[in-house]
Amino acid sequence: MLNGFLVLLVCQFLGELAVMASGVPVPGPVIGMLLLLVLLAVLKRTPADIRLVSEGLLRYLAFLYVPAGVGLMVHAKLLADYWLPLTIALMVSTFLALFLTAAVFKLAAKLYKSRHKAKEESA
Repeated sequence: MLNGFLVLLVCQFLGELAVMASGVPVPGPVIGMLLLLVLLAVLKRTPADIRLVSEGLLRYLAFLYVPAGVGLMVHAKLLADYWLPLTIALMVSTFLALFLTAAVFKLAAKLYKSRHKAKEESA
């Protein structure tokens, strides 16, 4: 289990280093997650230590929303002042995410059908 924590922390640390070195406006942990994704894709499996630690962290994911809730309460005045642009931004980004997800799904389904059909014809 300690090895799993070590891998997660090293990925986060490398992500932080990458952000500091490059200056990209992305949080270091996000880059670290991408590094972990690449690592897992290269391994083509999830090691038991990483799986155990990840499942343990996900079990307590709800507690991570507490700071966000406190932030909403602290900045209630600011949110009240800018409620309209925030609402529009949330609605547009939600619509865009749904639209792009549907488009990618349709494309993936079309590619899957064409490959599956090509395999049947060649067999």
